[in-house]
Amino acid sequence: MIDLFTFDSTVPRIVFGVGSLSKVSEELGRLGRGRALVLSTPHQENDAQALASALGELAVGVFSRAVMHTPVKVTADALSVFNETGADCVVSLGGGSTIGLGKAIAFRNNAPQLVVATTYAGSEVTPILGQTENGIKTTIRTSSVLPKTVIYDPELTFDLPVTMSVTSGLNAMAHAIEGLYAQDRNPIASLLAMEGLAALRKALPAIVKLPRDAQARADALYGSWLCGVVLGAVGMSLHHKLCHTLGGTLDLPHAETHAILLPHTVSYTEQAVPELLAPVARLFSSPRAGTGLHDFGLSLGAPMRLRDLGVTGDDLDRATALAVSNPYWTPRPLEAGGVRALLQDAWEGVRPS
Repeated sequence: MIDLFTFDSTVPRIVFGVGSLSKVSEELGRLGRGRALVLSTPHQENDAQALASALGELAVGVFSRAVMHTPVKVTADALSVFNETGADCVVSLGGGSTIGLGKAIAFRNNAPQLVVATTYAGSEVTPILGQTENGIKTTIRTSSVLPKTVIYDPELTFDLPVTMSVTSGLNAMAHAIEGLYAQDRNPIASLLAMEGLAALRKALPAIVKLPRDAQARADALYGSWLCGVVLGAVGMSLHHKLCHTLGGTLDLPHAETHAILLPHTVSYTEQAVPELLAPVARLFSSPRAGTGLHDFGLSLGAPMRLRDLGVTGDDLDRATALAVSNPYWTPRPLEAGGVRALLQDAWEGVRPS
């Protein structure tokens, strides 16, 4: 018998497939917009300039200073450029950093967004904005930051470095896994979660072996899209709280932090709700989900230790205090000792027990 549930999700228009980058101008037309500010990170500035050139008079400029964790100061600078150029929308080319900047702009001026996703972040299909000010990262959930259209072109990920592909994919997996034990979990979100996890479980090892495998790249984008839909449909829990706390406070690399913490946060939660995580354990052919995820990450060459990111013992103490003092909902009560032990295991990179 299926219990009473509510499923509330608004997914942007999706344009998926090889060559779909060429559809940007057409999609801008559908939105009734013709003065796009193209956003990117400094690393992807050349790609952003090429896209702006291809758009011709539909683009008014490029802002290529998007960075991790969406600092409020960078958003202010981007808004100045948006206003100076007379832009009427943004085109975000890239992953979570660029998508976050586009959302931050939209939150402040309601500008329509078109996203060209080049990683497996998943945030492009969520109404969630995370931004950082004075070393504190906060999140906002509002429909005003949801992009209007998302373009997934597997060709744009062919040259995504393998290490970044792995960590970005594990980051996407975290969205789906937390959806399985969310307070507002429901059968629809759980189906999407397991479909997304299965696609990434298949794709990531293939990408490690052959980075330009077109089918694997398409599978990874498909999986990350579904995992992102889960992130947007239900609430997140301990894993995302710790990643936001560590990332915003210490300015850690976003995807790597997710990849390292995931086996340990899952193992902590699994002790309270093993039945909800049993499908994940089966997917990874392991008695438990936490150990299965650890072994999977290890097989992919994923980063495994927080200490390799420069995290110290004092940092772990501070993160524990912040997480426990202002927690997200979690099926296992947050105990300072348990959270600190979890972080210690992640710092050392040990296999969850």
